[in-house]
Amino acid sequence: MFNRFKNLKIVQKLKNEVSPKLRWLMFANNNADKTSTDYIQMVSGVELQSMSDERKLEAMVREQLKAEFPNIEEMKSYELLVDAVMHNIKKKQLQAEDNLDKE
Repeated sequence: MFNRFKNLKIVQKLKNEVSPKLRWLMFANNNADKTSTDYIQMVSGVELQSMSDERKLEAMVREQLKAEFPNIEEMKSYELLVDAVMHNIKKKQLQAEDNLDKE
């Protein structure tokens, strides 16, 4: 029965005009984290410079931790340690910028 309506002009028009909007709305509602680098890169096709710098810094932190503490990457707290070091670096950077603004 539904196949009879498939070729009607109104159905074709709705399919062509509403379908892309509906897909976009469904995608937008399902994707809650619109600040993620993957989302921004997917939508714009551009990788943010600050995000790539942060990834490089995190890779450097990981390498330094591995060099100073052998087999640390196998420990459960390794990711927490990396996050804590990154947090401290960002915190110090913000404090330094704040001190520059006050001067």
